[in-house]
Formats: sequence, C-alpha cells, structure tokens
Amino acid sequence: MQTVSDYQKIFIQFLELHSFEKEPVNLYAPIGYIMGLGGKRLRPVLALMGCDAYGGDIQKAMPVALAIEVFHNFSLVHDDIMDAAPLRRGAATVHIKWDVNTGILSGDAMLIMAYQALEGYEPSLYKSLTQLFSKTALEVCEGQQWDVDFEEKEAVTENAYLHMIIQKTAVLVAGALKMGAMVAGAPLEEQEKMHAFGLQLGIAFQVQDDYLDAFGDPKTFGKTVGGDIVNNKKTLMYIKALELSDLLQRKALGDLFSLQPENAAAKIAQVKALFTATGAAAAMQNTIAFYTQNAFSILETMDITAENKKMLTDFGNQLMGRQV
Repeated sequence: MQTVSDYQKIFIQFLELHSFEKEPVNLYAPIGYIMGLGGKRLRPVLALMGCDAYGGDIQKAMPVALAIEVFHNFSLVHDDIMDAAPLRRGAATVHIKWDVNTGILSGDAMLIMAYQALEGYEPSLYKSLTQLFSKTALEVCEGQQWDVDFEEKEAVTENAYLHMIIQKTAVLVAGALKMGAMVAGAPLEEQEKMHAFGLQLGIAFQVQDDYLDAFGDPKTFGKTVGGDIVNNKKTLMYIKALELSDLLQRKALGDLFSLQPENAAAKIAQVKALFTATGAAAAMQNTIAFYTQNAFSILETMDITAENKKMLTDFGNQLMGRQV
C-alpha cells in the first residue's frame, strides 16, 4: 500500500480530469466550487485503500472514490443549508455564496452525478456497488433526520446519539472501505470485516468532530468552532456533560441550551467551561480512544499483509490525531 498523501494526490489528479464547467452555469458552478474547496479527501482515499489492501488495481476503484466524494459533498451542501452554516472548509458555504435554491438544486444534481460515476462497472459488480451505495446513502439521510429530531427533544440518550452518528457519518466511512474491497474482489467475509473496521473508525471520527466543534482551532478545523453550541445541538459532549454534572451545572447547561443569546461568543465560552469542569471533555477523549481501538482490533483479524495492516493503522492514528 502507498501513503495516505500518495492516495490523496492520485485521487486529486483523477478528480482534476473531471470538469464541472457545464451549462447552465448556475447549476454547475456551485458544484465545481464545493468540489474544489479541497479538504483531506478522506472518504475517497478510504475507497482506494480498501481496494489496495486486497491487491486490487486502485485505478479500477477511482469511479467508486469519485462517487463517494461527490455524494459526501452533496450531503455537505444540503447539511449547511439545514444548519444555516456560513463556512465550509474555511470558505463561504454554497447557499451563502449563491442562494438556498441554488444549493438545493446543485446538491440534487450532485446526488445524480454520484450514481453516474458507477455506471462503468460490469453488471454484477455495478449491482452490488449500487445496492450498498443506496443503502448507505439512505442511512446517511436517516442519520441527518435523527440529528434534526434531537434538536427538539429535551433529552437524548448516549445510545440514541451513537446510533445517529453511525448512520450520519460512520456508514459512509465503512461503505467507502467496503466498496473498495468489493472492486478488488475480496471475499465476502473480508468485505464485512473492512466494513466493521470502517464503522468503528467512523464513530471515533464523528465523536472527535463533535469534540473539535467546541475545542478545535478554526484555522485547522475548517468550520465555525462552537456551531453546535450556538445551535443548541445535543452532541455526545452535551450528553456526557449532563450525565457528569452536579445540580447547579446541569441547570446552567439547560439554561444555556434553551436560548439564542445576542452574544454567541459568551455562550460558547460558558458552555466550554462547563464541558471542562464536568469532565465531559476528558470523557470524550476516552470515547474516541475506545472506538479507535475497536477498529484496530477488527483490523488485526483481516486476511491482509502486515504491511497493509500497518498502513491502515497509521491512517487511523493520523485520522484521530487531527489538530485541535
């Protein structure tokens, strides 16, 4: 296997061969914009790694990688509209740079383009890939709806929240790895192991993302820090803070998450102080480590070379070592 940066470069070179400059401009320009904002391209890289781990030709996995990256960015465009988010990867979101209607329609087109990317595979593989892709895409939508529903609930359990992030985030990580293994012709049992590995890693990734939303550096995080706090989202950090708080802390959290103050910065600072004081921030770090280790335990059972196991382990450690 190659290094993560090698996979990223190979995928970006492939992506650059696909122009999004088409007519009508107001449909395709936003697509080219969001696809060009960069990011680490983690999900397409996972598809290439899943293929390479089982000795497949990564060029054959490029359409899968493209489909996953286009779908992921489609979901971001629509998520940003739902969250009224002003920034994505440090730049203006599509609905801010254009308008909401443009974001909706361009996002719709991206979903269709994601499926189009898979059309070149032979019929049996195409059917298997699209079945998994559709299942994964629908689960992502279900996870997003659970996330929205939680905003209206007074209390959300940790189990319910974990179920939500599995669907919203982890299934796409897992699906990318498994689709890569499918292209390589890996045995079904190995495909399932790769999917399970990705699921655990995806949970760890999203829990860390929630942590970074509060304690991340905007320069490296790429999104508005404190956005979940301002929007009163009941993240795992908030759930753990309630669980670990005393009566006064619990009341303070409840009060802060029941209003939209004029001074958002003050609210963020107060909530972050409570996250630290209750021990929720430290508990989140333990949760991230727990699911990361689960992923590595599954990885050890895979029928791949020690070198490939090390590459996937290094990737997981790199993923979990993002700067805060």
